[in-house]
Amino acid sequence: MSQRPPTELAHPPTSHRLLQPAGWPRPIGYANGVLARGDLIVTGGLVGWDAERRFADGLVEQVRQALVNITIVLAEAGAAPEHLVRLTWYVVDMETYRAVGPELGRAYRDVMGRHYPAMAVVEVTRLVEPQALVEIEATAVIPRP
Repeated sequence: MSQRPPTELAHPPTSHRLLQPAGWPRPIGYANGVLARGDLIVTGGLVGWDAERRFADGLVEQVRQALVNITIVLAEAGAAPEHLVRLTWYVVDMETYRAVGPELGRAYRDVMGRHYPAMAVVEVTRLVEPQALVEIEATAVIPRP
């Protein structure tokens, strides 16, 4: 059911710089901040459904599909996961999110590789789509040639 992320890259690799304040512990699976210059790409909140609006089963698979959907939107601008500077995740159940952490990490790396932008995860009461367990907004910057 999950669509595959695009692989072609129309823009050069990123020159983003991760911001790591001196003395702060190094974050695991995200960045404290990112410095980037170039063209800005902002997605809407993307959920874990495919092009036919069929939801994946469970949080991990919905996250995987939402991330694939982000890569598809990025590809429309010639961008790829390494151009991401921020992800904001909205989840309907923080306990479930915490319980499946290792599986979420694997799903994330399968789609996005080992690129970790600044991220936030927020628990919400509900999302617009009743079947959605997660919605993710993305911000990316592609360098100008």
